[in-house]
Amino acid sequence: MDLLPKCDANYVPLTPIAFLKRANVVYANRTSVIYEGTRFTWSQTYERCCRLADSLRSLNVGKNDVVSVLAPNIPAVYEMHFAVPMAGAVLNAINIRLDARNIATILSHSGAKVFFVDYQYVELASEALSLLNGAVPSIIACIDDIDTPTGVRFGQLEYEQSVQRGNPGYTGELVQDEWDPIALNYTSGTTSAPKGVVYSHRGAYLSTLSLILGWEMGNAPVYLWSLPMFHCNGWTFPWGVAARGGTNVCLRSTTAKDVYHNIAEHSVTHMCCAPIVFNILLEAKPHERREITSPVEILTGGAPPPASLIPKIERLGFHVTHGYGLTECNGPALVCEWQTKWNKLPQQDQAKLKARQGISVLTLADADVKDLDTMASVPRDGKTMGEIVLRGSGIMKGYFKDPEATSKAFRNGWFATGDIAVVHPDGYLEIKDRSKDVIISGGENISSVELESVLYRHPSVLEAAVVAMPHPKWGESPCAFISVKKNYNGDTNDVKESEIIAYCRKNLPRFMVPKRVEFMAELPRTSTGKIQKFQLRALAQNFVVNENLPSKKITGPIQLSASGQVNTQVQG
Repeated sequence: MDLLPKCDANYVPLTPIAFLKRANVVYANRTSVIYEGTRFTWSQTYERCCRLADSLRSLNVGKNDVVSVLAPNIPAVYEMHFAVPMAGAVLNAINIRLDARNIATILSHSGAKVFFVDYQYVELASEALSLLNGAVPSIIACIDDIDTPTGVRFGQLEYEQSVQRGNPGYTGELVQDEWDPIALNYTSGTTSAPKGVVYSHRGAYLSTLSLILGWEMGNAPVYLWSLPMFHCNGWTFPWGVAARGGTNVCLRSTTAKDVYHNIAEHSVTHMCCAPIVFNILLEAKPHERREITSPVEILTGGAPPPASLIPKIERLGFHVTHGYGLTECNGPALVCEWQTKWNKLPQQDQAKLKARQGISVLTLADADVKDLDTMASVPRDGKTMGEIVLRGSGIMKGYFKDPEATSKAFRNGWFATGDIAVVHPDGYLEIKDRSKDVIISGGENISSVELESVLYRHPSVLEAAVVAMPHPKWGESPCAFISVKKNYNGDTNDVKESEIIAYCRKNLPRFMVPKRVEFMAELPRTSTGKIQKFQLRALAQNFVVNENLPSKKITGPIQLSASGQVNTQVQG
């Protein structure tokens, strides 16, 4: 049997480009993309991708060249997920929420040869380019609005013209090695310079299959792009929607009004988002809402969703599935796969189960929680904490131009995530914290995530984050930062620190109760929507534990000096 040959007939390198080619044959006349007044079929999308790939080749873009794009969820970014690798190049979708300095860092580090910029972000891109010292991309192109052209011009080319001048008969470069890079994504870089995460064709293909199978995404879904495509390539769903012959409903911005309108207008069946979008939908004003007449499957991740929010969002007409992952693993690597027997449980218990991170996706080889000092697996008792480690084909190739960080991330055949979790008796994982966010108070480990989940159940709390602050006796103690809900008149609900602490004492062990509660107009967030706990930790380091000292409402943004001192505005 060892002599049986591997040949072109029985071995083809895996690549998600195959999903588009199949969609062109099987779903040619089915709607592929909807964006405001624009609609394409799968045959049109395929032709546009072929044309764009040919245009890129005519610009001497080839194997391993990086093509960067700074744009929201518009058809151009969707098409580039296929066209760029069809040209043999590597797609780098840049987070539109980054500042010019970070964008310049990414352009320089990636060595981008082509830089596409949406008309709305020309000013930001110009500022970023001005910060580059000679390492400017060879070709700069503007993406004008496809539905209502603005006439904005930037760089040497315009996206639509690039598409139209390409050869529709070009079918793309053959992928010779499935280990070749397909995409380059940068981590948010909240505490250090962003790291470039490289995906392979094989990893993207297998991760895509994992998610459409694990989420049970059926044929012809209508997928709403509420998750940015620059987040881990939209958790692989640009490729996944093509695999299922679905319809992509593109959104320029994720507002409550736009989400509700598009769900009702296009009969959306699926969407992905971070838990912050739950609050956007729940806090929508009456005139922004539209009735959801059929269930919308919603896959959430990026941060643990508070269990208290899940029943609230499901009452609106959504059905929540929780996934867990990182940029380094093509998006979700774990999914909280639902079991029929749980349907008999009370709704509150179901919500707690759904908030767990779950089990590995199908094409991940293994997921575990280990003591990294001994590499021993923690017992399945739902109590003993360790670090989540993963291995499988969906894990990144490594960090671009950073062998030291790559070596540090890969330990003893595993990718170490930095997330602290427990394993329940049924094998489902549940995150308790990031390793740097665990609060050690008098020898007790306090999970900030667990404390936050209790705070979210308080009827006045909109957002909550818990960090460690110094304590003269216990070493560290929890400090809670919260923003409170507003009523329909826009007035903030009046809630006092003593009420929050009393509520925690009723629902938590005494050692977990926050020693201080700070009220903020809004919590600081990263460009990817995650709460910036490093800012809150820096602020908490300046607090003196005094339970008789009233908290003050922080009304302005937190500003950190070079020495780590905090400058902000307070009220009260």
